[in-house]
Amino acid sequence: MRSRPRTGSEPRLSSPKPMTLAPMILAPLILAILMAAVGCDPGPEDPIRIGATMSETGAYATQGIPALNGYRLCVADVNEEGGLFGRPVELVSYDDESSSETAIVLYERLITEDRVDAVLGPYGSTLTEAVAPVTERHRQVMISPLAATTSIWEQGRRYLFMVLPPAELFLAGLIEMASDHGLERVAVLQEDALFPRAAGGGAAELAREKGMEVVLHETYPSGTEDFSPLLTRIQAEGAQVLAMSASALGDFVTVIRQMRDADVDVAMFGTSGAVAEFQEALGEMAEYAYGLSAWEPGLPNPGIDPFVEAYQETFGQDPSFHAAGAYGSCQLFMEAARRGGSLEAEALRSALLDLETQTVFGPFAVDERGYQTANQGVFIQWQDGEKVVVWPEEVATADARFPTPRWRDRE
Repeated sequence: MRSRPRTGSEPRLSSPKPMTLAPMILAPLILAILMAAVGCDPGPEDPIRIGATMSETGAYATQGIPALNGYRLCVADVNEEGGLFGRPVELVSYDDESSSETAIVLYERLITEDRVDAVLGPYGSTLTEAVAPVTERHRQVMISPLAATTSIWEQGRRYLFMVLPPAELFLAGLIEMASDHGLERVAVLQEDALFPRAAGGGAAELAREKGMEVVLHETYPSGTEDFSPLLTRIQAEGAQVLAMSASALGDFVTVIRQMRDADVDVAMFGTSGAVAEFQEALGEMAEYAYGLSAWEPGLPNPGIDPFVEAYQETFGQDPSFHAAGAYGSCQLFMEAARRGGSLEAEALRSALLDLETQTVFGPFAVDERGYQTANQGVFIQWQDGEKVVVWPEEVATADARFPTPRWRDRE
């Protein structure tokens, strides 16, 4: 596997040719290498190189592509404002193909072969958990834009920082709304992967805390295509609420279609991730479905309007919360570097631990583990083909709608 890096601009396709060094130039060359080794400062034109992988292909591409675009846009904006420490910033990125094994190899390569000055995180909990041992071993601070599973931050790691709300809260809005509306019977489906298990477990635990009955709590294998046995059980148990967590967002689309085919009726169906591709794939079948969004363009976050406009102009579509999460994580890195006055790991770590701020993505503050304490996300519902925020109440733009029954009406 020899993936080539993406730098956000046209790649430079130069191939060094073998050369013979004459003795008269060998000594000055050795001197230059020795000077570099003892820490001569880079010149103002030398870029600060920040490395990352992102899932441009594979199961997580729906999330990974906009996240990479978020990184790219942030770097472009930083350079437009004069760079970092007066130096331009260059993004060196690889496609990890949604593979933990590939991501591990590539982060090792970024740090030891490409010798980047700093790193940013990949998409999701599974890949973050995979590469964290690499970045910890090399004492590289890594801000994770889109990992949310609590267990990742319970292993004594020093240099890993969380931006998303904790995974266990990803379906909390759905359970809160269901309880407020007097619904009592909850089913939970979760993909057999790190983040979905945490999100599904959090939903089941919260439902029980609220006195609701969890009539089904099932883990299904990644790659499942036929959910009909599980949906039959959900129908038989009389579930009023179906909470579903997955890393492969296509699973949500598949379940919706199979629910409709089987006439499975629930009052509320909610997912751990709300993206435009969901509604685009389903059309009117997406109506009334709920989803966690860690970010929406209408939230009162500083700089959100220019970010949305620039993203639309650059990439020809609206940004998802994955794009905003990556952009906000890049903002956090730049702010930590400025406050710490250095790219050195301990300076960055200290600045991030002390930092309480608002990015385009939302509020940021962490505890001594680097674990997010300020961000809770929002829940949206698809109404008339559009996403509207329905929870929490203080930022809601519409009331939740409750069709009865949900799947009976057909075209």
